This record gives sequence, structure tokens and C-alpha cells, in this order.
Amino acid sequence: MTQAATTHHEGTPVVAGIVTALVGSSSSFVVVLAGLTAVGASPAQAASGLLALLVTQALGMLWLAVRHRTPITLAWSTPGAALLVSTGAVTGGWAAAVGAFAVAGGLIVLTGLVPALGELIARIPVSLARAMLAGVLLPICLEPVTGLADSPAYVGPVVLAWVVMHRVSRRWAVPVALAVALLVVVVTAGSSVAPADLLPTVTWTTPHWTVAAVVSIAIPLYIVTMASQNVPGVAVTSSFGYQVPWRETMTVTGIGTLVGAPFGGHAINLAAITAAMTAGPMAGPDRGRRWIAAVTASATYLALALACGALTALVAAAPGDVMQAAAGLALLGTLGSALAGALADEHDREVAVVCFVVAASGVTILGVGAAFWALLAGLVLRPLLRPGGVSRP
Repeated sequence: MTQAATTHHEGTPVVAGIVTALVGSSSSFVVVLAGLTAVGASPAQAASGLLALLVTQALGMLWLAVRHRTPITLAWSTPGAALLVSTGAVTGGWAAAVGAFAVAGGLIVLTGLVPALGELIARIPVSLARAMLAGVLLPICLEPVTGLADSPAYVGPVVLAWVVMHRVSRRWAVPVALAVALLVVVVTAGSSVAPADLLPTVTWTTPHWTVAAVVSIAIPLYIVTMASQNVPGVAVTSSFGYQVPWRETMTVTGIGTLVGAPFGGHAINLAAITAAMTAGPMAGPDRGRRWIAAVTASATYLALALACGALTALVAAAPGDVMQAAAGLALLGTLGSALAGALADEHDREVAVVCFVVAASGVTILGVGAAFWALLAGLVLRPLLRPGGVSRP
């Protein structure tokens, strides 16, 4: 590669950090709000949850980046938010969901402190974890289709913007589609938003614990966060030659999740996709200075936290299916990756499909959501359906 080409593809750590935060937050904040609302949060509680996630991930990222001089990027659990959408309300309501978030945070802390727990998660077959995630995502990813049929005037511009931007810059396709969705909301329902609703809010909810919420939310949330965010996040960062301090990172993200839970935050974790923006050439040619990108991303996330109230108010005022469609578009790439991982091993393909359809069904049995039953079905049926028995994890 010529020097000119290298210069063209490399950037600066400050710009890379700003872009990381903008892309990371804009591409999935609507999924987070949908997930928190689905498990019982009011608009004020959902806004508080979004703010808690932005602040805790920003502070955790700042600590890890400065302490280790490593471009470690944190994010909220987008797969976890999608899980909340599919789970819906649980016994005990919003307070029970908050309690489940805290349990998930505690499990993440234990993963850092007790290596055996991390090894146990690693033993869950990748095909089943990905199939469960794909099943959770499918109903959300159908929203652009149903929304386009039911509300073409609202959803059409969002889908068109996504398609056009895919031809221009795939990285910005989802952010631009979400921007168009918000523009549609402002034009059609902006006058119904009260000025007071635009301010950031912090709302405390005392956690309440129920067995149904722990089984339906905490355990699946922990598993999808570990399998779909933390493990890939380590792999992406390591691919650029950086070592992630595993135990400390799990402790920091677990404590961040615990602290953010009473304010409505569901889970923070290592970033996977956006990790490449701070650890790769986009953050500059000097590998020793790329950690500055994580610091800049942290500062940008803190600035974006001020807009949580406004974003939540606009989403709540959205007409038709416009925001649901935007959320579905935001998760199409994740769905594709999950399906590819679920079906990659032909020996596990049939049991992965069973896991996928159970998760996609949305059934609730004994107060426990479909994600748990999907994983249980996969683990039980795998020795029976896999040719020759279970020979590999």
C-alpha cells in the first residue's frame, strides 16, 4: 500500500472517538428506549435509563482507557435491549425488571472475579447463543416491512434513506435513517412535545426481585451480553494488537451495570462493532495514541447524555410505526450476523433452528419469556439431534 493510500484511510484519534460515539449511540438508542418501555418503563424512566447507560459506559471507558493506555470501547447491550423488547412486561413490573438488570450486573462482576463462570458461559454452544439472539431479533426486524405496509407515508422515507445511504456509506446508513425518522416525528408531531420533556431526567426505581424476572430477563440478558458483546469485543480489540484486561473490564462493566440499574440502565459491556473505530487505523497511524479515541468517545457520550430527554420525548410522540421501523433497520446487520453464526455448523443446524423458532415465537410459560425456553430447548435437544452426539462445544 502506498503512503498516500495509507494516509487516506487513517484518521485522528479525536475525530475517530467522536464518530464512534455518534455512530454507536445513534444506531441503536431507539432499540434501547423500545426495550425499556417494553418491560414497563414510563417515558421519564426510559429517558433516565438511556442517560444512565451513556454516563456509566462513558465513565467506565474513560477509566479503562486512561489507566491502560488502550483503546477500550464500551457500549450498552443492544442485543440485551432487543431481548427486552421480545420479553415484555414481567411479574413485578418495572421494579422487577430493574432488579433483573442488577442481577445481570452482579453476574458480570462475578465473571471477572470467578474464572469458572466465564468458562461456563464459554461452554454454551455459539450456534445456540446466536440462534437465541436471532429469534429475539426477528420480530423487531420485521417492523420495517409491516410498517411500510401500514404507514407508507411515515416509514417510506426512513427505508429509502437507509437504502440510499447503503450505496454511499454503510456505516452511516442506520444513523441517517434514524435522523430521517426523527425528522418525520418533528414535522408530524413535534408540536405535541412539551418543552419540559426535552430536559434530561434522572429517575430512581427501587429494585424488586422476582423469580420470573430473574429467569426471563437477568439470565438471558447476561448470556446475550457476554456472548454477543463481551467475547466479540475482546476479539475485535485483540485483532488490532491490544490486550483487553478481562477481569478488570468485567468488573468495571458489571459495577457500571449495577450502579445504572436503579436509574433504568439495563447493561453496559465491551463494544464489538465500534471497537474497530477506536482500535483501528481510523484512530490514526500511531498505535500508542489510539487510546485518546476512547477518551474522546467517552466525552462525546457524556455530551449526548444531555439529549436523552429530547430523544425520548420525540420517540414517544412518533406517529405510526416509524420508530419501530427504524429500530428494525438498526438491527438487520446484527440479525444477519446472528443467523450466520447460528447456522455455520451443519451438525448443529437443526437444533439451532429449533432454538431460533422458540425464541422468535415470543411465548411465555410459567411467567418466563421465550428466550430462556429457547436456550433450554436447544441445550436439551442438542445431544438428541446432533449427529453422533455432542462432540464439540
